Amino acid sequence: QVQLVQSGGGLVQPGGSLRLSCATSGSIASLYTMGWYRQAPGKQRELVATITSGATTNYADSVKGRFTISGDNAKNTMYLQMNSLKPEDTAVYYCNAQLVSVRRGIATTDVYWGQGTQVTVSS
Repeated sequence: QVQLVQSGGGLVQPGGSLRLSCATSGSIASLYTMGWYRQAPGKQRELVATITSGATTNYADSVKGRFTISGDNAKNTMYLQMNSLKPEDTAVYYCNAQLVSVRRGIATTDVYWGQGTQVTVSS
């Protein structure tokens, strides 16, 4: 069983910083794509950033230059460092993982979600 547990949300002033964490219950798979999504009130959930086991990172245009996605394999934890926060960054942020596993010789991609954490940027 794989579980994603998030932490690090909260209230911050515009221009401030927060770091979100997403800890996995087990070891990170050899092949994976992990990322952060966010959903603001009345809006669709949107992709913020992703990182793959091939070390490729991607960012939404709205967060490029401000957010950094990273992982610590030894701690089985992924991070989202958020700098220069803006009020429009206010949302519930969700950790996502797509992990490749092998069951009876068959490779399968399993999708997991964290519980979500509120980020509020306001003066």
